[in-house]
Amino acid sequence: MLIIPAIDLKDGQCVRLKQGLMEETTVFSEDPVTMASQWAQEGARRLHVVDLNGAFAGTPINRTVVNDISANYPGLPVQIGGGIRNLDTIESYVIAGVSWVIIGTAAVETPEMVAEACKEFPGKIIVGLDAKDGLVATDGWAKVTDIKATELAKRFEQDGIESIIYTDIARDGMMNGVNVEQTLGMANASTVPIIASGGITNIEDIEALLEVADAGIMGAITGRAIYEGTLDLAQAQSLSDEKTSSAR
Repeated sequence: MLIIPAIDLKDGQCVRLKQGLMEETTVFSEDPVTMASQWAQEGARRLHVVDLNGAFAGTPINRTVVNDISANYPGLPVQIGGGIRNLDTIESYVIAGVSWVIIGTAAVETPEMVAEACKEFPGKIIVGLDAKDGLVATDGWAKVTDIKATELAKRFEQDGIESIIYTDIARDGMMNGVNVEQTLGMANASTVPIIASGGITNIEDIEALLEVADAGIMGAITGRAIYEGTLDLAQAQSLSDEKTSSAR
């Protein structure tokens, strides 16, 4: 299971939100490219980058910063989300060297776009399903739909997506533990690998996910915990590697 550091971009800075609220912002670095270097040095094998401004605007806003991260660390795969609503945006990120592009709101509002994107950019598409009480939220989490996340996950199984990022928005940035039950439910509902997100606070959360990782949980995104020091990235990845090796 990969431990994936999050770099959330707002106005060109590296920040963290609480429950996706733009007014609940903590700035952790004014230099996201340097932040990426720190996580690379601590053993990150993938970065999760989100254009928060783009998620609310519906179009990329921090594209230059994302491109700079990809250009400076070509050996470190990057997955990018936020404001990705059409194939042209996906193509521009792929050309810039981004490894995976995350379709969130557009996957809910125009699900046929996911199939088109997978055909056009095979192996490059991730679907981001953000949910509150199991129901999908869109537009930077500003709108909660009546669509169950598990049902939507099944919808994309045949499209060829690389993975699904499942975020429990009630826990995101709150430092009160990952929702293992709902993450496991997503993994059991779909054959697509799941990346857990939201609420990871310490090594106990990583241990809890590792206990059920065989169900199809391929990664865990962590943000505030590694910025505030309640979780050591290198230790978490080492533990995951050990568990994986012993399970073979």
